[in-house]
Amino acid sequence: MSTPLIGITLDHEAPGGYSKFPWYALRENYCTAVAEAGGLPLPLPHHLDLAETYLDKLHGLLVTGGAFDVDPALFGDAGGRHPTVVTKDIRTAFELALVRGALARQMPLLGICGGQQLLHVALGGRLIQHIPDTIPDCLAHEQPNPRDEAGHAVRVVAGTRLQAIVGETDFAVNSAHHQAAADAPDGVTVNALAPDGVIEGIELSERAFCIGVQWHPEFHITTADVRLFTAFVEAAREYAAS
Repeated sequence: MSTPLIGITLDHEAPGGYSKFPWYALRENYCTAVAEAGGLPLPLPHHLDLAETYLDKLHGLLVTGGAFDVDPALFGDAGGRHPTVVTKDIRTAFELALVRGALARQMPLLGICGGQQLLHVALGGRLIQHIPDTIPDCLAHEQPNPRDEAGHAVRVVAGTRLQAIVGETDFAVNSAHHQAAADAPDGVTVNALAPDGVIEGIELSERAFCIGVQWHPEFHITTADVRLFTAFVEAAREYAAS
């Protein structure tokens, strides 16, 4: 069987730490999760003029998370920017071009954490800029314990594509975010919720695979995480064969 090529978006860091010059960053387990599911991981440097060229070669797109936020101007938040919001505008512009191109091609797409939020905005949705200021008595969505451990549970919505993939209605997830989807625009289905009501996952149910999750399944802390990556890579394999 063919090995589908999975594009993975990179983070970008200013000089300091790893290098005295600007550098890209990607946690190893994103690539490992794709490879273990049968895909060929390909990190994507931020060249906006090459976005369409990348997409012409890819069979699936994985949009990763990072310690930054989508600019509220991109989802029309008239209330301005919350003090906690930090943006990476070049990365976001590049990822938006990739997401919109992947959607136009009906390419399998998985958005993780910030990648889920970017997908939501690309689909016309709005974001909660800072969960503790909006959701009374909210959970610790930026969990204090390590990211390879569970932070809270999610409830998967029955009848969704996500539920069909993971085969469960409740399971534990890790959590590292202070923003979340605020609504469900036309065509977008909410597929998972935290106990405090925060949206933890979205999908386009009519697509073979277009899913965003707020947690980090690349850590494989449950079998549901493994199944999600397996289904993603399998959809990319079918896309490659079509």
